[in-house]
Amino acid sequence: MKMNPVYKREMMVSSRSMRIPLTITVFNSILAVVALLNMYSNVVQVQLTADVQYGSFLDLYKFVATIEFVMLMFIMPAITSGTISGERERQTLDLMLTTGLNSWEIVAGKLGAAFATMFLVVVSSFPVFALVFVYGGITGKDVALMFACFVVSAFFAGSLGICCSSLFKRSTVATVAAYGTLALTVAGTFAVNSFAYSMARMNWNQSGYTMGMIGEQAANSGGFLYTLLLNPAATFLMILQGNAGAGSGGVLDMYGSRSGGLVLDHWVVFSFGVQIVLAVCFVVIAIKMVRRKGIGRNA
Repeated sequence: MKMNPVYKREMMVSSRSMRIPLTITVFNSILAVVALLNMYSNVVQVQLTADVQYGSFLDLYKFVATIEFVMLMFIMPAITSGTISGERERQTLDLMLTTGLNSWEIVAGKLGAAFATMFLVVVSSFPVFALVFVYGGITGKDVALMFACFVVSAFFAGSLGICCSSLFKRSTVATVAAYGTLALTVAGTFAVNSFAYSMARMNWNQSGYTMGMIGEQAANSGGFLYTLLLNPAATFLMILQGNAGAGSGGVLDMYGSRSGGLVLDHWVVFSFGVQIVLAVCFVVIAIKMVRRKGIGRNA
């Protein structure tokens, strides 16, 4: 099987630079510092009170997973948002397109190289996650589900970054657009549901209902809740709360109670599917834009 030449070149170039070792070192250093500080505080508490708080060891898992997720969401767009636009700025995109390479190979190679880098970073953090197994409370299935969340979120953020890189000629503009779109997706869906839920509660008051148990249960954000399927942060919080034994509906319950259904009962699976489909759409857009803006459009 022939390897993608763009992917091969990107991996060769990155392996000869200090970027990947430095990224892995900084990434895992931050995780290790957080983990060691958490364990140190637990040891000090045991020495002072002779009481072992096993819940604090679960907090270690939450802290490490949250930091890793946030760093992935920040790093992946930064890596991919300058891939296509960077080639255009260096006037090398024309040369790549005049060879036997097509736009699919260029986009797939660039995205694959960035994804491989982040995959290596995520796998390298497993020893820090393994600290939780010393005290129990988290199973291998929980870690595997969290790892799947990291992979899907990285694919989503990376595809968004490479899509913006193909739409804009300058890497700076592409990076700003990628982060802006990602922030709008994450914060915007939460804000829309909060606003819709607040309006629903106000309507119950205006209709003369008492905001007791009946009103609280009936008011919800309605169909806006399904916009959270686009939100990687909402999926991450659902998985994290499920792993911590807080139930799988904690995030959704913030916007009112519902009777359930196919999507609500299998929210993580559907959110993975929606985000993967959306990421594929970003990749398709990037391929079409590279083909359209390639030769003769670098100025």
